[in-house]
Amino acid sequence: MNIFKKIFIKILSLILFALIFISCSNNNKKVLNETPLTKTEIFMGTAIKISIYDNKNEDILNKAFDKIKEIENLVSLNRSGTELDNLNKLAGKKPLKVSDSTFNIIKTGLKYSQLSNGDFDITIGPLVKLWSIGLPEAKVPTKNEIKNILPLINYKEVDVNDYNKTIFLKKPNMIIDLGAIAKGYIADIIANFFKENNINSAIIDLGGNLYVLGLKPSGEKWKIGIQNPFSERGNIIGNISETNKSIVTSGIYERFIEKDNIKYHHILNPSTGYPYENNIAGITIVSDKSLDGDALSTTVFSKGLEEGLSLIESLENTEAIFITNDKKVYISSGLKNNFTITNSEFQLSN
Repeated sequence: MNIFKKIFIKILSLILFALIFISCSNNNKKVLNETPLTKTEIFMGTAIKISIYDNKNEDILNKAFDKIKEIENLVSLNRSGTELDNLNKLAGKKPLKVSDSTFNIIKTGLKYSQLSNGDFDITIGPLVKLWSIGLPEAKVPTKNEIKNILPLINYKEVDVNDYNKTIFLKKPNMIIDLGAIAKGYIADIIANFFKENNINSAIIDLGGNLYVLGLKPSGEKWKIGIQNPFSERGNIIGNISETNKSIVTSGIYERFIEKDNIKYHHILNPSTGYPYENNIAGITIVSDKSLDGDALSTTVFSKGLEEGLSLIESLENTEAIFITNDKKVYISSGLKNNFTITNSEFQLSN
């Protein structure tokens, strides 16, 4: 065999080896699909849509929705026989040992109730029930009706036993309402479940709660539109780009009732019994955990612009976007290079 033939065989061998190596490397990489595996169902009165981009395993997606159903069966306020319903029925009577999920949600709710000095209060249930905003029986209560309800609202009247995992509502007729934070807890549970099962690219959409996992199929961060509080859902004022973050949006546009040309939104003040009155139309919280974002969206709204922005700046890995009634936009310092206004009706003011 002459020298040229030997060289040719060696080169050919190297090319074949390279092709085999590249093929094996590609097989070890997850393929990100432009068209995701998607499922939508209604839970707790909200359309929940989950989209997975790097796995076509429907079993994982179905298990995710099974987990959501489990949580709904624990903490739904509007279904008889849930763990939360049983806890409220025992108000003033005796403690109830609850599941880890219910215990953790309530403890987080009490944490933010304390952080806000009661401006956000998970025992607001009797007041929410009295107004029933968003339900067919919604009404504007009388002053006497509100006056009679207010003594039942006090997060300090909730006893928590960490050792026994029990919760006790000290006064009869107290009601814990976890509606302001349950969706955040669900988003966190599903995000963690996906990470445990090697899902690295997904969107978990629970209405006003969004969690973006990993990156888009293109390798870019997810671009999230910020809701216009004066328009229908889906109409945005600007956008941010994020990965592995929770984005929670809340505002006066979501649910309200109108009487004598006055709109009453659903974010109620536990101290006065009426909706909060300030200049904020909408708030978006960006955080690592959706449960924190859920609680903070109400807490910060209750504080108003100046105090709310100051609270956000004091918290690590937490950012916020405030939209006021005069269509001005205020953002926390961590979003300075990550927020773009796309609607000329709005003006960045800080």
